[in-house]
Amino acid sequence: MNVLDNLKYRFKHAGVVEKLIYVNLAVFLLVFITNTFGFLFQSKTNFIVEWFALPANFNDFITRPWTLITYGFLHTSFLHILLNLIALFYVGYLFKQYFTPKQLLSFYLLGTVFGGIIFIASYNFFPALQNVAHNSVLLGASAGISAIFIGIATYMPNYELKFPLIGFVKLWVLACIWVAIDVIQIPAGNAGGHLAHIGGALFGFFYVRSASNKELDIFTYIKKLFTKKEPKLKTVYKSGNKTHTNKTNKTQNQQDIDAILDKISKSGYDTLSKSEKEFLFKQGKN
Repeated sequence: MNVLDNLKYRFKHAGVVEKLIYVNLAVFLLVFITNTFGFLFQSKTNFIVEWFALPANFNDFITRPWTLITYGFLHTSFLHILLNLIALFYVGYLFKQYFTPKQLLSFYLLGTVFGGIIFIASYNFFPALQNVAHNSVLLGASAGISAIFIGIATYMPNYELKFPLIGFVKLWVLACIWVAIDVIQIPAGNAGGHLAHIGGALFGFFYVRSASNKELDIFTYIKKLFTKKEPKLKTVYKSGNKTHTNKTNKTQNQQDIDAILDKISKSGYDTLSKSEKEFLFKQGKN
């Protein structure tokens, strides 16, 4: 098996977090290669950054609407992509302990979109940013990662993570620090980028809060966005006993799931019994 086949195999069998990391790394490598050729041929612009980074100017955005998503996979600095992918690795795996890969991907993409909208709106609203909107662009995965982290922190704020020399810290404390770092850095530079990070965080927070208040599955709406509606089928009447049994089983399963998720939000995943973990795993595959 050659190197290319090996990479294809690894990507095909990787989880959603690994796939997001691979895609970001592949795009970064492509940007690095084009930068090298640009330097040798004295090109002043990188066509990948020009066509896939999100412009702050609304008129430029209208000509490149795909950039509202593509910027979330684009990095030009090694330190930038390193920090983002480390955060994605740990935050993504925390998220996946309780929710599905599709839900994680939905939060990443929708957080990226919402962060991009806040970015464009900021440059066309705040006087401090309007003068530089014509030559400002946004790139990086931070808005999507912020949506994932703030979303899971909002859903189970009292879950604790252990840090060396510090001890256990609750997720809501880490979430506050996460957002505060962006807030205090707005006047220092890259204001639009920090506002985009905050936009992704706001998406994660408000979506989880609003869905929880309605006592709905917090990911039902996202699932509908990515699922085609099935055509209505003709109703066939059968024995009423079987229908009643199916509805009863479905209701009981949902009650058991809600009880387990409440237990996780209050005391953490590790407090679940073996049978509860097995039940939650089986339901996640259905």
